[in-house]
Amino acid sequence: MSIWELLLAFLVVLLMLVALLANVLVLMCFLYSADIRKQVPGLFILNLTFCNLLMAVSSMPLTLAGIIYKSQPAGDQVCHAVGFLETFLTTNSMLSMAALSIDRWIAVVFPLSYHSKMRYRDAALILSYTWLHSASFPIVAASLSWLGFHHLYASCTLCNKRPEDRTQFVIFTGVFHALSFLLSLVVLCFTYLKVLKVARFHCKRIDVITMQTLVLLVDIHPSVRERCLEEQRRRRQRATKKISTFIGTFILCFAPYVITRLVELSSVVHINSHWGIISKCLAYSKAVSDPFVYSLLRHQYKKTWKDMLNKILKRSSINSSALAGEPHGRNLPQLNE
Repeated sequence: MSIWELLLAFLVVLLMLVALLANVLVLMCFLYSADIRKQVPGLFILNLTFCNLLMAVSSMPLTLAGIIYKSQPAGDQVCHAVGFLETFLTTNSMLSMAALSIDRWIAVVFPLSYHSKMRYRDAALILSYTWLHSASFPIVAASLSWLGFHHLYASCTLCNKRPEDRTQFVIFTGVFHALSFLLSLVVLCFTYLKVLKVARFHCKRIDVITMQTLVLLVDIHPSVRERCLEEQRRRRQRATKKISTFIGTFILCFAPYVITRLVELSSVVHINSHWGIISKCLAYSKAVSDPFVYSLLRHQYKKTWKDMLNKILKRSSINSSALAGEPHGRNLPQLNE
């Protein structure tokens, strides 16, 4: 193996381990906290978490083996099954992010009618659509034998090895990415930009009230005034940073892979195999970033996993104390005698 292949293999191992740990922690928080389970967005996050976990235990290990052995790492049946699952999970993840953005849009733009517009039944219907949408493309690909090991990406994915099907495969690939990546991106941009517009409007109202208060309080200490102005700046930047993170991670992780898949359809442009694997790793990195972007860095999840950690540490300290005090307990009857 070359140094490049060693680095790529190490990157896949790192992505796989972090994705497993982070998504398992999200799942544990969901099971531990009743408050998280009561929230409607929890269903979308749970679906996204399962997609990321399945990606980490199915597609990533075979890609690692493909990099190491430079050939198909398993039998045709296994590779077809993993390719089917990879196509399904990738699409489902994208649509789950779009569903989360729709939920945030309704919550921020229509706060008074949110509970009537986004109920568990509505979330279940949206998830049902994402599953049907996500399953339709790999079913078509499997029926046309367009799943297999792709050497450019060292993974089991969409792949056409028959020249006579080239035109149909090009059309299928274009429609697939238009109705998965592009559709999700349009929904993300539309909903989050609407959310940002409302957030900025509320920030302006708060800023006006803050400035009027500072003008009235003529005897206020300069340091207090400076802290108020600094909080204004942070408040304006907070919503922009969050929305930029949501949209930015989606584009950064998926766009290189999607563009590479589309450029690959042209016989004019030659794509380096190392870049193909890197673009695939970028797509895998979404399974790593999602737990932090959508869950673990939020206050409710941070509080939950800290409570879990404290409970585990407290229990272990109690057990240690009990074990340490056990000999003394055993000696007490002898002393009484």
